[in-house]
Amino acid sequence: MEKSEKRNFKLYVTRNTATEDLKIIQVFDALDKMTEYDEELLLKKNPSVKKQQLSNIKAHLYKQLLASLRVLKTTDNIQIQLHEQLDYANLLYNKGLYMQSLKMLEKLKETAKEYNQVTFMMQALFLEKNIEVLHITRSMEDRAEVLASEAEQSTRRLGRITQLSNLALKLYSWYIKHGHARNEQDAQAIKQYFEESLPFEGEQATGFYEKLYFFQSYSWFGFILQDFLMYYRYTQKWVDLFEKEPYMIAIETAHYIKGMHNLISANFDLKNGKKFNEYLEKFEQFSETDLVTGNDNNRVQSFVYIHIAKLNKHFMEGTFTEGLQLVPNIEQKIKEYWLYLDRHRILVFYYKISSLYFGSGDYDNTITYLNKIINWKVDLRTDLQCYARLLHLIAHYEIGNFDILEYLIKSVYRFMAKMENLSIVEEEIFRFLRNSFHLSYRKLRPEFEKLLTKLKSIENNRFETRAFAYLDIISWLESKVYQKPLQDIIKEKSNKTFQGSQ
Repeated sequence: MEKSEKRNFKLYVTRNTATEDLKIIQVFDALDKMTEYDEELLLKKNPSVKKQQLSNIKAHLYKQLLASLRVLKTTDNIQIQLHEQLDYANLLYNKGLYMQSLKMLEKLKETAKEYNQVTFMMQALFLEKNIEVLHITRSMEDRAEVLASEAEQSTRRLGRITQLSNLALKLYSWYIKHGHARNEQDAQAIKQYFEESLPFEGEQATGFYEKLYFFQSYSWFGFILQDFLMYYRYTQKWVDLFEKEPYMIAIETAHYIKGMHNLISANFDLKNGKKFNEYLEKFEQFSETDLVTGNDNNRVQSFVYIHIAKLNKHFMEGTFTEGLQLVPNIEQKIKEYWLYLDRHRILVFYYKISSLYFGSGDYDNTITYLNKIINWKVDLRTDLQCYARLLHLIAHYEIGNFDILEYLIKSVYRFMAKMENLSIVEEEIFRFLRNSFHLSYRKLRPEFEKLLTKLKSIENNRFETRAFAYLDIISWLESKVYQKPLQDIIKEKSNKTFQGSQ
């Protein structure tokens, strides 16, 4: 909690100085001073709190904390404001003040309509219908027809929003578990599910949330299939939706942040450096506004996405050594935000940091960060788990740990085969490593050239682009063939791409 929130909590609790309230402040102060929870120490330093009371006191403390935060944050959140109005309407109704309750509900509906809050419209209409059915208010001659029409319209809208939000959620869930489509079978399964689940075409989406979830669904669909042009097109529509209705940025800040992240990522995938830098700068400026700095969730998510973008910028430009300056701050923030970060984001950070070390030629630290992924037993991103092991294998190859290389080749191959993650690219890499790690450099260079030629011939195969996205094996092979540092090879490519876009 922030200092202002702690101060507000104490003012909120001490408005009635009951003995129980004084005890929860004692427990609150004791917990606030602890870095780790120690019940014995808490009871020792607060003798007035008995062990048998502690469970109830903590439960009461939790409720009071939430209540004080609700009072403090009411003006910051439209959903909390609408909940409050609904609570007032129910209180008035229970007091028998039907007309006053209906006026409150009418005000609630106007606000809900203005801010696209369909679920609150439904709740308000439910209470309105309840009042009209049970009591004769004579508030309007055609009241029944109007309420029925409003309810039917809201139900249809809510149904469409639910269908689209379910589709967007399930597509994102598929990506979190598997990553990109691995083969034609994956692609066909995703296409079939998408087409069967999509309730209508884009021009039929009318409300803000219908459009938002429609654009999100197409974004994830394109991203999973590695159709990066589709991914870019719909993430742009996603962000543009907020630009057209800017008041929604304050209401759905997290969705706007996610949209900006995906738009920046789409420009990275398309190697559009100019637009990438433009949106990254815009995102960084937004991250300094009160909407972000005053909200823990928005602040953490902005940190994650901005630093992923900054790492990607160094990958795109080949400035790996320079990018290592980001690592200490990222590590510190991961520790600070550990309770707020999901495991998927931490895995992504570890993989990107290890790739940064690999690109700069520091293979020992590459292996250190990859071991964090390999030794962390999580059922997430099987694709990332596989490429972490493959990069781990190549790092050992670079160091010259040939005594364990044969074992690693077999182990990684088995893992990737079990995960059904072996593509032509990986098969060729394994074949090369299996046959060449014992060769002298004079004999090895022609083998690098052969592998480079083979992989370049399949570089544009849509089911092979996944391997090149996770591991720039083409640039690595070119660094071996032309005897240049990997980051120099990527810098040269980046400069050519940037000049070509001018």
